[in-house]
Amino acid sequence: MAKRQDFAEKVKKATIEKGVRCPVCNSQKVPTLFVNSIKTNLGSYKFKRTNIQVCKCNEKSIYN
Repeated sequence: MAKRQDFAEKVKKATIEKGVRCPVCNSQKVPTLFVNSIKTNLGSYKFKRTNIQVCKCNEKSIYN
């Protein structure tokens, strides 16, 4: 039986094959799921999910 491929391995393979590089810092971009919480008027929270590309030059602004 073949080994099942999980999501992390698929992303790693996709980034290595595509070779997406940042034109500013020339480092490889890593696809990341960014989740932002938004408080509604009723006091509950909603979560907005966005796929972003993270490299060395935008890493600090995203993770802080």
